[in-house]
Amino acid sequence: MTDVQGCALVTGAARGIGAATVRALAEAGWPVGINYRSDADGAEAVAREIEESGGRARAIQADVSDTAAIDGLFGELESDLGQVLVLVNNAGTRADALSPQLADEDWETVIETNLSAAFRATRRALRPMLRARFGRIVNVASIVGMRANAGQANYAASKAGLIALTRTVAVEVARRGVTVNAVAPGFVETKLTEGIGAANGLVDSIPARRVGTAEEVAACVRFLVSPEASYVTGTTLTVDGGLSA
Repeated sequence: MTDVQGCALVTGAARGIGAATVRALAEAGWPVGINYRSDADGAEAVAREIEESGGRARAIQADVSDTAAIDGLFGELESDLGQVLVLVNNAGTRADALSPQLADEDWETVIETNLSAAFRATRRALRPMLRARFGRIVNVASIVGMRANAGQANYAASKAGLIALTRTVAVEVARRGVTVNAVAPGFVETKLTEGIGAANGLVDSIPARRVGTAEEVAACVRFLVSPEASYVTGTTLTVDGGLSA
């Protein structure tokens, strides 16, 4: 952890990659904000686990796809744990269908949650980061943002957009001590990926011949947040067992 005083916020952190990332950042010494939309029990359980291990954690409910909720989320966390100097945009959703059958509502829901919410949270987080001349933003993208996966046009567009957003914001703020990076998981065992691998025979196409874990993704996020990664910005780190290679 840096000497700068502040906290970390992980969106969509009640389970899966988000929860694993919260634990990894807490182990690195960061007080952590655990954002969730509906799984209060899961978020509170993660918070208790961290506090019982000697860390500081706060579970905060907010639907990040609601523009008005972003300021409230940051304000509540800032008043409790201090300014947000680490932001991990992890909240995400799926609504799969082949493009001819993809409803407007499903397109908009996925884009709003996966991409627009990340932009708005990033915009809000940059204010204190730029003043502090320190900040770490990590966006949880997906290899689907770089390679086709039939039935996920909305999800792919949102993740490709997130990768482009990462690069652009990184260039804008690099000279102020703020880094912006992305991780792009492949097939990782989480609630969001249930049914994908079995349906598409995806595991057989992974060079590592296994699925990844949330903890393996979280370890990469922890590195990108660390002082050792201060010269790493504007990049996307794939965590996919060689699938995109």
